[in-house]
Amino acid sequence: MLRDQLSDAQKTSMKAKDTVGTAAIRLIQAALKDRDIAERSKGNMDGITNDEILSMLQSMIKQRRESIEMYENGNRPELAEREAQEIDVIERFLPEQMDDEAAQGAISDVVAEMDAGSMKDMGRVMSALKERHAGSMDFSKASAQVKAILGGG
Repeated sequence: MLRDQLSDAQKTSMKAKDTVGTAAIRLIQAALKDRDIAERSKGNMDGITNDEILSMLQSMIKQRRESIEMYENGNRPELAEREAQEIDVIERFLPEQMDDEAAQGAISDVVAEMDAGSMKDMGRVMSALKERHAGSMDFSKASAQVKAILGGG
C-alpha cells in the first residue's frame, strides 16, 4: 500500500541523510494526514483511498511546477531547482505515467463509451478518467485534450 511505501521511503531517506527526499516525504505525509483528518470529520475513519492519495500527489506536482515557473520568472533558480528535486521525489510514488499517445487513446475511449458530444459532458468524462487512470495520467493535459475533442477549445 502507498502509505507503507511512504513510511519505508521516509526511513530510508533519513538513514541516507537525503535532506531533500526526507523533507519532500514529510510534506507528502503532512498533506496525507490533513486529508485523513478531513475524511474523519465526514465519518470515514479509514482516511483517503490509494486513488485519492495518487490524486493528491499529482496535485502536489502541479503546485511545484507552478512554483518553478514563478521562481524562474523571479530569477530564483535555486528555489526552482529545489522544487524540481521535490517533484522527482514525489514522482517515485506514482505509477508509470502514460505517454501522450496512450493518454489520447484512453480519452477517446472514454468519450466514445460515454457518447460524450459537447462541453456539457466534460465533467463526466474527466471524472471517469480520474477514476480509471488515477496517478498515471496528467489531468491538466487531459483536460485540454477533452476540451478539444468536445469542441470547447
